[in-house]
Amino acid sequence: MELEKLNLPGVEDKRPLVIAGPCSAETEEQVMCTARALADKGIKMFRAGIWKPRTKPGGFEGMGEQGLPWMKQVKKETGMLITTEVATPKHVELALKSGMDLLWIGARTSANPFAMQDIADALKGVNIPVLVKNPVNPDLELWIGAMERLNMAGIKQLGAIHRGFSTYDKTIYRNLPQWHIPIELRRRIPDLPIFSDPSHIGGKRELVAPLCQQAMDLGFDGLIIESHCNPDCAWSDAKQQVTPDVLDYILNLLVVRDTKQTTENLAELRKQIDDCDNKLIEILSKRMRIAREIGMYKKEHNMTILQTNRYAEILDKRGAQGSLCGVGASCVKRIMEAIHEESVAQQMEIINK
Repeated sequence: MELEKLNLPGVEDKRPLVIAGPCSAETEEQVMCTARALADKGIKMFRAGIWKPRTKPGGFEGMGEQGLPWMKQVKKETGMLITTEVATPKHVELALKSGMDLLWIGARTSANPFAMQDIADALKGVNIPVLVKNPVNPDLELWIGAMERLNMAGIKQLGAIHRGFSTYDKTIYRNLPQWHIPIELRRRIPDLPIFSDPSHIGGKRELVAPLCQQAMDLGFDGLIIESHCNPDCAWSDAKQQVTPDVLDYILNLLVVRDTKQTTENLAELRKQIDDCDNKLIEILSKRMRIAREIGMYKKEHNMTILQTNRYAEILDKRGAQGSLCGVGASCVKRIMEAIHEESVAQQMEIINK
């Protein structure tokens, strides 16, 4: 992709770039009260949802066009840049007419190539920064594809928002971070700015601070955080919003590490890592050879490949071993699942010959 630096007048070029404001623009009083408080804390970019896509009908779906003059007033009175989510070409048209400085595209929209193409077509000829949230499901190619559609339409000021991924499992998070996905995105597109959305990842205000720190530790460029003048009374996502005072406290406690330091002093430790990786691959090669021999035995004795009891035994034992050796059981489980998948594939190849 052909990328340009985000053009954000008046915003200092340093980590983290912070975008803050309420989940939804509810009333003029709520928008202005929150905006003034955030501006007093030094926030330079104000966000608020004008249109709110909801999972089920009947919930508050945003004030719509009625709220756009409130955003213009925020910009006029505080000097903050203003941004909102767009999901349709009509949203794009109205947002641009109201003087939005930056647009973002939500997780439900980025998962829909047809919707993304409609938005890309609506943005042709426009020079505005656009941030794209990851799709609701952990699909890196779909995320990249959404940004590529915009880029092909001429949007060069692009960024990504990592807001976590939906899961049926019960976890402490509203959306699983799955940090390896934005890490792979950074590897694939090194110059793409990546923002973290700790509000939607955590789903609870007490998780916002630690998630902000994790994002900084991983070298993310910015944060987009939901902040409301009276979060408990918010019309949407009340539990994950923080007051401007709390937001200021969180940002002041952040440890922002230098991403430009030389790593020459790590050369010896990295060599040890390379040696370990080489040994791991050699051991994996040996393990797969044994798996193929097992596959041959099963073929000769007309046995099924999958032996469920044995697989469960491996996962349980290796997880316990990992914990004793300082490696998380869940990490060992993921590794063993990947190894088992490859072992089954190797055995399938033997049996089908």
